[in-house]
Amino acid sequence: MALDFNTYREIRQQPEVWKKTYGIMLSRKDEIKAFVDKFLKENYEIVLTGAGTSAYIGDALVTALSDTHFRGVKAVATTDILVSPGFWFNSSSKVLLISFARSGNSPESVGAVKAIERTAGKVAHIFITCNADGELAKMKGDNILTILLPPETNDKSLAMTSSYSSMYIACSLLANIDSIESQRESIEILADRVQKMMDKYEGAIQAIAEKDFKRAIFLGSGSLKGVAEESRLKLQELTDGGIMCAFDSFMGFRHGPKALVNPQALLVYLLSPKAEIRQYELDLIRQIKASRGAMAYIVVCQKAPELDESCWDLCVETLLPDGFPAFYGGMAYVIVGQMLGLFKSIQMGLSPDSPSVSGNISRVVEGVRLYL
Repeated sequence: MALDFNTYREIRQQPEVWKKTYGIMLSRKDEIKAFVDKFLKENYEIVLTGAGTSAYIGDALVTALSDTHFRGVKAVATTDILVSPGFWFNSSSKVLLISFARSGNSPESVGAVKAIERTAGKVAHIFITCNADGELAKMKGDNILTILLPPETNDKSLAMTSSYSSMYIACSLLANIDSIESQRESIEILADRVQKMMDKYEGAIQAIAEKDFKRAIFLGSGSLKGVAEESRLKLQELTDGGIMCAFDSFMGFRHGPKALVNPQALLVYLLSPKAEIRQYELDLIRQIKASRGAMAYIVVCQKAPELDESCWDLCVETLLPDGFPAFYGGMAYVIVGQMLGLFKSIQMGLSPDSPSVSGNISRVVEGVRLYL
């Protein structure tokens, strides 16, 4: 049963750890604000970084943070910084590097810090991490701020769930540190809606996961494309690669990747809450349904769209209010990918906590040699 696995508990605990994450950020407001303001006033470029799931946090937030004073941030994976730091930075670069790391022990996390220190002219660091004993958390200096998240976020499972969403929330709060008191309501609304969403749809998501699909495609626009990227990974890694997964934007999917749609595919549509974006998304959904059908369809949305219900097998409504900030709201959507991965893993006879029978993947990446 799902209840027996850490992965299940770590998915279900997320609303509570988001509130704890908010409490940590609020309690350190003055310290965090002083650090961030110092480097923003000196026109440091903000770069979001991490590897794998941690990198995907940045991919989603680049768009989501456009309405904050972090507008214009750049996301560069540690795996890209490490192999070619000179492509991204030079001696005239002034960089505020925000690193996401569950363990803080991966070779790329530590290596990227060393590579950028060696390459950029001026560097400051914010480490957002879940492990007090990790290598990143142990680094000290006047140019380093470490934000340690609640211990529950240091997932025991191979797959990052609580860690991913809590680091995402923490960075969003960081970008709104000036008004963090007023952010409480949004965090409480998000936690409440996601808790209700999980309670309502868990069984239905499990039923979809138990269908005999062989591939899955996650689509999203803007910041939800980044959430689709992470959702795709959750299903793929929790099934040990048994389900091949892809992600794309709705518009980009038309340009070749739509060839992936076949009767063995599951499509997961992450619909934008913005009507002007959603009109393009609904056109694609209608087109796919009319032309080349898949095995099953899930729509994840703020409210059920104006579509014939034959366009989906399951419609998951987040019920977030109109105008809810994207830099929090995306975490309501990722829950579906996390739960699909969990239940598909169990249905395939794997352990979601350690699904890699092949040994190809591990909780902390192994076998990376650093050439610094």
